[in-house]
Amino acid sequence: MKRTDVLVIGGSAAGMVTATTGKAHWPEKSFTLVKKQKDVMVPCGIPYIFGTLESSEKNIMPVDSMMEKIGVKSLVDEATDIDTKGKVVSFASGETIQYEKLVIATGSNPVKPKWLAGADLENVFVIPKDRVYLDEMKEKLGSVKNIAVIGAGFIGVELSDELVKCGLNVTLIEKLPHILNLAFDVELSSKIHEMLTARGVKVITGVGISKVHGTGKVQSIELEDGRKMEMDAVVLSMGYRPNTELAKKAGIFIDEDNFIAVDEYMRTHTPDVFAVGDCAQKRDFVTRRRVATMLASTACAEARIAGMNLFNLSVVKTFSGTIAMYSTAIGETGFGTAGVTEQRAQQEGLSTLTGIFEGVNRHPGNLPGTHKQIVKLVAASNSGVIVGGEVIGGLEAGELTNVIGLAIQNRMSVNSFLTMQIGTHPCLTASPAAYPLIKAAEQIAGKMIKK
Repeated sequence: MKRTDVLVIGGSAAGMVTATTGKAHWPEKSFTLVKKQKDVMVPCGIPYIFGTLESSEKNIMPVDSMMEKIGVKSLVDEATDIDTKGKVVSFASGETIQYEKLVIATGSNPVKPKWLAGADLENVFVIPKDRVYLDEMKEKLGSVKNIAVIGAGFIGVELSDELVKCGLNVTLIEKLPHILNLAFDVELSSKIHEMLTARGVKVITGVGISKVHGTGKVQSIELEDGRKMEMDAVVLSMGYRPNTELAKKAGIFIDEDNFIAVDEYMRTHTPDVFAVGDCAQKRDFVTRRRVATMLASTACAEARIAGMNLFNLSVVKTFSGTIAMYSTAIGETGFGTAGVTEQRAQQEGLSTLTGIFEGVNRHPGNLPGTHKQIVKLVAASNSGVIVGGEVIGGLEAGELTNVIGLAIQNRMSVNSFLTMQIGTHPCLTASPAAYPLIKAAEQIAGKMIKK
C-alpha cells in the first residue's frame, strides 16, 4: 500500500489548483494527484476545439509537468472506493493509497435527460471533459450540415458561434425567454442575441425541445410548440450534474441537490475530507441561497481555500460563496457578468438601483480598434453596496468583469467607484472622463440622492 499526506482525486482545474496551492503552503507534506484520464482538457476551452483551436491537442492542461515541477506525484487511475475510517482509497488498477487528508475534486457530468425521446440516437451529443469523446464528436460533426444546439448558456452560445464558423447551419434553442437568461439582464442579453444572429446562428427562445426523431441516426427534432426541423446532429448543452457517486458510496454527506456538503473551509462532514469544484456544494455570495453554479473560476477559488486550510484553519481564508463570474467573447466583442442580475435581485426581494453607461473602450473614439462598451452595475438601494454587474465591450470586458467581482466580494459601495483612481491610456482604456465603472456608479448615486 502506498501512502501520501494529501491525496487529491481529480485532475481538472479544481484538483490541480488544490495541489499547487496546498504544496506551496505545506511544502513539507507529500501530495499525490490522481486523474481518471491521461489528457485533461482545459474546461473553458472545450467549445473552441471545434473551430478556433482546430483540435483537442491544443486544449490540454499540462497537469503532469506542473505537478512534477512542484514535487507532486501525478497518477492516471480511477478511484473506486473510499474507506474514510481507515483513510484508504482503492483504485481500478488494484492500487491502494493511504492518506492523511483527502480532497475530492471529481467534477461533473453533462446532463442527458431521460425524458427526451430520441436522446440515444446516433449524432446526439453532450459536451463532457473527455478528450476521446470530443475527438470522436468533432470527427462526426465534420460530415453533417444542420445542427441544433439545445441550451443557450455560456457553453451553448460559445459552441454555436464556433460551429457556425465551420460552415454549419446552426440553430440554438433555449427554453427560457432569452439566451444567457440566468447571467444577463435583457438589455445586454438581447445585444448578444443580435451578435449571434448577425454571425449566422439561428436563435430560438421561449420554447424547448420535446423529441429527437430518426431511424438509428438523427433526422429531425420536434419543439414543444409542435414545430419540426430537419437536423443531422443535436448537441445537448443542458447543464451538468455533480459527480458525487464515489463520495456517496463512501458515506460522505450529500445534500438534496446531489452536491457534497461543505463548510467555508471546503471541509465535508467527514473528518479530514475536503471537496472542491463542481462536485462541491455552492452558495450564492449575495443571497446565501444554495445554487448549482459550476464555473472554473469558482472551482479554482474553492481549491485555493482548501489547499490553504488542509492542516491548519485560517479564519481569514474562507470561501464566502460564489460570485458567479464569467466572461466570454463572440468575435472581437467580449462580455461578462458577476454577482446577481437586476432580474434575480427582484426575484429574491432585494431592493436595488442600477446604472448603465454606454461609451467606448479607447480615447479618442476614432482610434483604430475602438469598440462600443456598455457597463451595467446593480447596487443595494439602501447602502449602495455593489451586488452585481454586466459588461459588453472589447476583449477587455473580461478584466472589467473581474474588477466588478472584486468590488462585490469586498462589499464595496458606489462611493468606492466614485472616488477610485485609475490609470488610463488611449489605446488601453476608456477615457478617465468617461470611465464606464465610474459613470455607471454616478447614475446609481444620483438615484440614491433623489430617494
